[in-house]
Amino acid sequence: MTEPDVVVVTGAGGMGLAVARRIGSGRTVILADASPTALDRAVTALRADGYAAHGRLTDVSDGRAVVELAEAASEEGRVAAVVHTAGVSAATSTVQKIMQIDLAGTAHVIDAFTAVATRGTSLVCVASMAGHYATLSHADERQLATAPAEELLSLDVVTSAGDDPIAAYIIAKRANQVRAQAAALAWNRIGARINTISPGVISTPIATSEAKTASGDHMMAMLDACGAGRTGTPGEIAEAAAFLTGPGSLYITGTDILVDGGQAAWLRWHRPQ
Repeated sequence: MTEPDVVVVTGAGGMGLAVARRIGSGRTVILADASPTALDRAVTALRADGYAAHGRLTDVSDGRAVVELAEAASEEGRVAAVVHTAGVSAATSTVQKIMQIDLAGTAHVIDAFTAVATRGTSLVCVASMAGHYATLSHADERQLATAPAEELLSLDVVTSAGDDPIAAYIIAKRANQVRAQAAALAWNRIGARINTISPGVISTPIATSEAKTASGDHMMAMLDACGAGRTGTPGEIAEAAAFLTGPGSLYITGTDILVDGGQAAWLRWHRPQ
């Protein structure tokens, strides 16, 4: 018998675990996270439910560690899907962490898995609807999309965030979107695909922590104003990831799917000026 296909999921939180459950059946699942406790808990839960799950301690801000993750995955079999959910939030993290993990970390994942992708591989990076708030120049977006990963943190557009975590998060998440767009050509040439998902407010432990901050009331008010009236669920992100890594999306690459209950549309067209 041939070896099972391999699915790699970064981030062992609610979103990553939901994705692993949704697309991991009958496949080798490699779950990566920087927290040993979270990783062990998630792998144990997956194995208890019959998944062939393995954990790999990985800090995505460490480019070498991500390369080792990609190489280990490719040694297990054909890498069919990679879903990058690992990240931190603007409300509960520092500018430095946001840029190291959300910005550089995503670049590391794209670069490392470009090297091991084969025909049919699909990479999905979880960005954020915050990336749709960005008002960056074309020149700044081009730099975020194409600069080598090791140069990203020193770009003027990155340092312009100063000590504002929200500005840093918007820049980082817009970078995720445009970097995937720019990488699509190289992925097409090997018969592979790369896309992003931009969630709105999803009911995860990170969102729960954020809801307890000063921005929590504002966040929930926006959900009511846009008509959604609720947060999204990790399962809804997992469904989008399943679509983008499955056979129904073979002509979709280099794009972003908003899963935000209509928040971005409300902000653009209906928010009081």
